[in-house]
Amino acid sequence: MVMFLFLVVALAVVVAAVTLAVVSGGESAPLTEVAPERLQDPLPPDRPVDRADVENLRFPLAPRGYRMADVDDALSRLGAELAERDARIADLESTLAGARTAPHPGHTSLDKPAPEDRP
Repeated sequence: MVMFLFLVVALAVVVAAVTLAVVSGGESAPLTEVAPERLQDPLPPDRPVDRADVENLRFPLAPRGYRMADVDDALSRLGAELAERDARIADLESTLAGARTAPHPGHTSLDKPAPEDRP
């Protein structure tokens, strides 16, 4: 019985302390709306993205992780630039392969001439 009374008194003290803190806790106006944190240093729009840009990219935190719009924008940009670079590399490789197979003007062949049929 003593334990039960102790728990009831402790509960009453906790409820009273919380009520007092809430009632006398400062201004009676509601909290002001805070502007969402935005990406401070986005990827550079005027030049291709390099490794340092990606390493220095830090996304601001949102209540449930990162802001999905910022992450989606960065990933879309990186994906587009990688696709552009892959296309450029493929174009250069095909140009190089074509240059290797085409004979150069003034190039003399070192192969033995075919034997001529003599009667």
